[in-house]
Parts: sequence; structure tokens; C-alpha cells
Amino acid sequence: MISSSHLVDWLLESLELDTSLFHVGRYCGAWRASTHGMGRASFHLVVQGHCWLHVDGHDQPERLEAGDAVFLLRDLGYRLSSDQDPATACAQPRQTMQALAPAASDGVGLVCGFFDFRPGLSSLIVEGLADWIVLRANEPAGHAARTLFGLILDECQGTASQTLLERLTHLLFLYVLRQQVNAGTPLRGLVALARQPGFSALLEQLIDQPGQAWSLETMAALTGLSRSAFFKRFVDCAGQSPGQVLLALRMRHARHLLQAGNTVEQVGAQVGYQSVAAFTRAFAKAIGVQPGAYRRQHEQR
Repeated sequence: MISSSHLVDWLLESLELDTSLFHVGRYCGAWRASTHGMGRASFHLVVQGHCWLHVDGHDQPERLEAGDAVFLLRDLGYRLSSDQDPATACAQPRQTMQALAPAASDGVGLVCGFFDFRPGLSSLIVEGLADWIVLRANEPAGHAARTLFGLILDECQGTASQTLLERLTHLLFLYVLRQQVNAGTPLRGLVALARQPGFSALLEQLIDQPGQAWSLETMAALTGLSRSAFFKRFVDCAGQSPGQVLLALRMRHARHLLQAGNTVEQVGAQVGYQSVAAFTRAFAKAIGVQPGAYRRQHEQR
């Protein structure tokens, strides 16, 4: 049996996301910046100087120093600014970012980008995480994250490679999430479910055997709860129904099988569908593309 900590690690490692940069540069003077309203998760790494993070609904701004980072997993009302005072920060102009200048003594250097989480299991995992996470350069438990941030800083000293910065930021984010879990930070969703002794064994079974003919009664029996008590406790903990979690696990397994070259018929049977038509409908609704087209896309790659 997988321990709950290994199960949490599995969930974090299953988090599939695309990382893309949109700004690498420096702001000087009075300024503010935000991605609010774009409907996407974003990140900002401070590679030089300092700035202030203002999040709507939080009275106290956060000072971000070089080596700090903020990961915003929701489309929050927020702004980065040169000013500590919230009212002044809102009134500051939006400026055009200048090129990074490693020797500059003023302004703030930033690496900014977006996270796009894949639909299905990854979206369910992210829904249980904090709305925003701040990484501090001086956190004693963050040695691995600091090492990665050091590589990002080194990359910014010369001609910054977008591909390298995106991959390093991707890894940095995964380390930050693991750090949050290891620190015992209260989390919701599937990670919280994996931490529950009564549910972790069930989740392990769903991961290992997504194609089994799971019913609510079968799942409840594995936890020793009645059908109604099981459903309520599962939803309260995970924020999703057992059926939604099972569907996400089935679709993840189906994608991997299609990528490996299995036929649509073979994959549908292996993930628990009695007909190709039923599997095709479920896959297209969850992933946004027909399974046959998805398979062909990966054959071309």
C-alpha cells in the first residue's frame, strides 16, 4: 500500500501544466502591474530590487525582495507596485517594462508568466490549493527552491533563454507545492483527501484500477462508511464527488494509453467503458478533443 505522503507526492507529480513567459525585464520609478482579468494563473519572480504585492481583501501588503516569488493560482484582484500604500499603488501608472540591467541599483527586475493547468485531474488538484503562494528566499526549508531560483538568477544575468526560464519556473513551482505539503499547510481537494487515512486507501485503489466497475456502494465499503456518510465526507473533504474524481483518473489513464499508441477501442475498455461511443463522448467532454484525434496528435509528435 502507498503511504499517504507518497500518495500526495504522486498527486503533485501528476500536476500537468504549461508554463509560458510574458515579461522578463525591469520597472523603474512609480509603477503598477497586474494580470487580473485575464482568467489565468500567473507567477512573478523578483530577480532584482524589491516591490510590493497588494491582494484585494488583504489589508497588509507583502514586500517581495530579490529571490522571492509569488504564484497566483486564481484570477485574483491584485497588483504589484513600487508603493507600499494600497491607495497610492492603485493610482500608479502602468509602465512599459525595460530590459534587465544586472548592474542597476534602482527599480525591480521581474520574470513573469502564466501557468495553464491541463483539464481533468490537474484542475481538480489545483482547486484544492491556496489561491496564492509566496516563496521567501530566506525560508530555512526551501534549500531546493533556492537552488532553482539561483539558476533562474544566473540565466537572467546574460541572454535569458525563454525555454530554460519556463522549465526552471515549472520545477520551482513543484518544489514550492511540495514544501507547502511538508510544512503541514492546510490544503483542500485531492491532496487533503490523500492525507485522510480513511480515504487514502480508496484513492490508491482508484488510481491503480480506474477501469474497475466502481459504484458508490463499492467505494463506501472500502472506507467502512455507509453510502450516504461516505458521499458527504468525500465531498466535504475533496470538494468534488467520487464520480468526478473517478472520471478525472480515468481520463488521465486514457490519455496515457492513447499516447502509447493503443486504439480507442482498447483504451475505452481499459478505463471502464462498455462501448466506444460512451468512452468517446466522455473523453471529448472532459479533454475537449475526440480520443481518435488526440491519438493522432501524439503520433505526429
